[in-house]
Amino acid sequence: MQIIQNRRTFLTGLTAAGSAWLFKVRPSGAAEPAAPETTTVRLGRWIDGAPCWASMYLAGELLRADGFTDVRYVEGDTSVDNTEWLASGVIDFDMNMPTMQIRTIDSGVPIKVLTGVHMGCFELRANESVNSMADLRGKRVGIWAVNDHPHVFLSLVANYVGLDPVNDVQWIVGDSPMQGFIDGKVDAFLAGTTEFQKLRDEKIGHTIVSTAVDRPWSQHFCCMVAGSTDYVSKYPVATKRVVRAILKAADLCASNPTLAARELVERGFLSSYDDALITLNETRHDTWRDYDAEDSVRFYALRMFETGMIKSSPQQISANGTDWRFLNEVKRELKT
Repeated sequence: MQIIQNRRTFLTGLTAAGSAWLFKVRPSGAAEPAAPETTTVRLGRWIDGAPCWASMYLAGELLRADGFTDVRYVEGDTSVDNTEWLASGVIDFDMNMPTMQIRTIDSGVPIKVLTGVHMGCFELRANESVNSMADLRGKRVGIWAVNDHPHVFLSLVANYVGLDPVNDVQWIVGDSPMQGFIDGKVDAFLAGTTEFQKLRDEKIGHTIVSTAVDRPWSQHFCCMVAGSTDYVSKYPVATKRVVRAILKAADLCASNPTLAARELVERGFLSSYDDALITLNETRHDTWRDYDAEDSVRFYALRMFETGMIKSSPQQISANGTDWRFLNEVKRELKT
């Protein structure tokens, strides 16, 4: 586990209040009915990037301006999915695909999905032998690991078009599915924003499914925020402030992606401004205002239940693992 210290080495002399001014928001603690029960929060981060986590990364200064004195960015065991960091108590809030959160809820781990953030992170890129999802029958599909989120998501998409993801698809595990695709070792793989932009630019392969435009996947969040049930239950005022900070940061990502990308690099969260900007331009960070977060959880839970990935019904997943109070309050507060 590695903890990233507060920004002493970034933007010297810029205080939390100064950062809030940069985002053109005001600390809102004075308007709250009560002070937060705790001023400490641990948020997840990947040391080597994850530009789709931009709103969580940018929320830190807003939280400091809103009364949090100890905002930590923590990376857990990188050999497992980051929802495991939340499940094991390494962090208090996590951003992930709803599929990973649903699987965690189904296993009995006490977490609560709190809000959707954005959509559009992924494209299924394929070679000339694949022109539709149905063409994946018998084809080689590159993944990082079995049961990791690309494998889970593509299994759901395959099942949706009538394929048996276990027997009809050859899953090829490798450290770099994109390189395997470029080298011709796999016929398709799920590309993230910077990967599919690179392949578009170099005219390698073509898009079969885009979570930004192809229904029903484009109608649901690809990244949602979950918190540990313990933190959410003990500290509801603090939890609301965390949700609000992340969603205000999402607004910045949507309204001024160039500023947001620059901040991500200057604060040390990402090393490449170009990669940050590509992700912010490709993903819809304004959808939290319009999309139904509860519907996204139900949708993916139903798909996972139908394929036997989970034992809990969508209703049980929603009842046991979601809490929309804070999102609804923030929407009212921000007059969405």
